[in-house]
Amino acid sequence: MSTTSGLRIGADVGGTFTDVVLERADGTYVSTKVLTTHGAPEEGILAGIAALVDENDVDMADVTQIIHGTTLATNALIERRGAKTALVSTEGFRDVIETRTEGRFEQYDLNIVLPTPLIERKDRFTVTERHNARGEVLIPFDDDQAASVIERIIDGGYEAVGVGFLHSYRNDDHERRFRDMLHAAAPEVAVSISAEVSPQMREFERFNTVAANAYVQPLMASYLRRLEAELHRLGATCPLLLIHSGGGLIDVDTAAAFPVRLVESGPAGGAIFAAELAARYGRDRIVSYDMGGTTAKIALIEDYNPRTARTFEVARTTRFKKGSGMPISIPVIEMIEIGAGGGSIASVDALGQIRIGPHSAGSEPGPAAYDLGGVEPTVTDANVLLGRLHADTFGATDIVLSPERAGDAVMSSIGDALELDRETAAIGIAEVVDENMANAARVHAVENGKDLADFSMIAFGGGAPLHATRLMDKLGLRELFVPTGAGVGSAIGFLMAPFAYEAVRSFFTTSEDFDVAGAAATLDSLTAEAEGFVRAGTDAPLTVERQVSMRYRGQGWEIPVSLPSGPFDDHAAESLTTAFVKAYETFFGRAIADLAIEAVSWSVRVASVRERPPALTVIDVGEATTAADQRPMYDPAVQATTEASLVHRGQLGVGDTVNGPAVIVESQTTTILGSHHCAVVQEDRSLRVTREQTPEQSGGES
Repeated sequence: MSTTSGLRIGADVGGTFTDVVLERADGTYVSTKVLTTHGAPEEGILAGIAALVDENDVDMADVTQIIHGTTLATNALIERRGAKTALVSTEGFRDVIETRTEGRFEQYDLNIVLPTPLIERKDRFTVTERHNARGEVLIPFDDDQAASVIERIIDGGYEAVGVGFLHSYRNDDHERRFRDMLHAAAPEVAVSISAEVSPQMREFERFNTVAANAYVQPLMASYLRRLEAELHRLGATCPLLLIHSGGGLIDVDTAAAFPVRLVESGPAGGAIFAAELAARYGRDRIVSYDMGGTTAKIALIEDYNPRTARTFEVARTTRFKKGSGMPISIPVIEMIEIGAGGGSIASVDALGQIRIGPHSAGSEPGPAAYDLGGVEPTVTDANVLLGRLHADTFGATDIVLSPERAGDAVMSSIGDALELDRETAAIGIAEVVDENMANAARVHAVENGKDLADFSMIAFGGGAPLHATRLMDKLGLRELFVPTGAGVGSAIGFLMAPFAYEAVRSFFTTSEDFDVAGAAATLDSLTAEAEGFVRAGTDAPLTVERQVSMRYRGQGWEIPVSLPSGPFDDHAAESLTTAFVKAYETFFGRAIADLAIEAVSWSVRVASVRERPPALTVIDVGEATTAADQRPMYDPAVQATTEASLVHRGQLGVGDTVNGPAVIVESQTTTILGSHHCAVVQEDRSLRVTREQTPEQSGGES
């Protein structure tokens, strides 16, 4: 069984950098960043681990946990470079993933182009069989037809198969039967069944999810086994653990079987990192802002817990538009993610407007300023030209920033096209990406019915502290925290994650004739399933959280209602109806009288117990620091380049105060303060940044 004592390692593979963190036995951290090796992501991890082990005189045999998060599954889905996959469904439902639903993500666009389905029509097959919504057999399973389909799958050279039959969340006999037949005929083919991957109602979401799982399963299983073998070769004897999209830890076997649960694994670690800091400072409303080299992720944290959801979308074809991506129906920490990282490429569109992303220079070749072959202008190049990043203080391994290369790239694609000088073109890039991120935060807040006015921000990732104070201004926030280790925040968050697993299943019943026994059996089964996955990694005490998704009859979507602990009986069923009415009033302002209530899906989350961190007292002001050095930096507050104090974060003590304009540098990120910002070092060495209102804000947010 895994423990949480001794040496532990967290490794986060991003689109540009791979972050590796070593936690010592005393709870302190050391870390490194290396460029991500896209062709073989494990090489970057191994290089980072080897560097930390050598520098800190560590014996790999003494490491008790290695925790990993990766964007590999996400990138495979976005770039459509998974296995050759077939989808097998009930006869008559071959085209569900292509016909989608009646919803339109662009309501009035007569020429709307829907996203291309992950599995082409020629790779989709059907079998005669059918259950009804109660799990009763309407049409028996046709063995002969199934055998014919399997023969076509073998002859077609498919590496993976996703199986999604109608109402299999209530009765999975036919899915399991097809899998057994396929395994007997072709044991080398990876098979995913929807009853295990996503046993929830709504065929479009469920079929897409099992298709996505099958599509990335061979790739992820091969990668995880290679990584595990290489870690053992380095001398590691501890288990390799993965952080899943819901923010918990799972073992390699579970991750290899259900790789779709890893789609948001890296960002989930960042949300956990932010939630830990929020609890430490007693801030129960937080905007978590994570910006790396490829994307920016924004999440809302309330009552020290990230918001969660049961579905999300991958690879949206239209920015901010729900329904324009591929739905994945699994438990996930809810966030909005956009192509706005340091490596995001800037361009000029047909209307003469600067656009940022979604494409990124990544690590190969990287931003032009890295001088590794990149020639297209990126956000990092703009930050170099604006004095926010400098070769003398960049700190990334084996990278020497080149302002000349950055300037050439910005002028060739932006400046010359818009007839702007180098600095103005760089300002345009920075302002556009900042507004994109601010708008993403506004959209995410509105979609969740939240007003950001009372929220604080926590910024981490290599790029976020560079842009956080500008977002703070645009969103009207009064407080920002930049924690220690911000540059590798997600990897540190991995080391804070509990062993956890959330099991979800649809079971339909109504308040008019509530099936208490069926609901109780469903909860017991889900609890056993979730606990089984968690117990594979730990023998620590566990917490159990239960929810049911409910709605009024005739409604299309549900709201979550928490269930109390204890057995589910007649009394619990009655109290559930009352709890739903209260929750509905909270969401929508009023309940609906004399209308039947439906319970649709049930979930149980089992997690190992993690103690809440000790509370810290906020230091509002301290002794002002006088910087010995200064350098030119563009300050949006005064819309001019000004001399900014150059401050080394490692030389600051508790209570030290830095007044803007200032550049606070450290090895893995840089924090920018405008002339109206003030940063105070807190007890845990986090920076707490506050702002005064500028003339720009008094006239309205940009």
